[in-house]
Amino acid sequence: MEKWIKSLKTETPQEGFELAIKLAQKGVEYTQPSAAIRKKLRPKYSRNADSLIAVSQVISIHFQTVAAANEYWKSKSPRLS
Repeated sequence: MEKWIKSLKTETPQEGFELAIKLAQKGVEYTQPSAAIRKKLRPKYSRNADSLIAVSQVISIHFQTVAAANEYWKSKSPRLS
């Protein structure tokens, strides 16, 4: 696999959330490397509430990791502290 994670540091919480989504997507790609199989399965899980909740949980966990790596967000935005 290609080396794509350069850093967990991001300039903003929005960028951090987008990185968390990317981490979740890459996790699926590593787990199921066949794009054809992922495409075939997508219609089923994209309409399943439990699957959507599960992916939200995975993204949330990744966002916690990214946020921990970016403690400086608190000092940059008083609304986030």
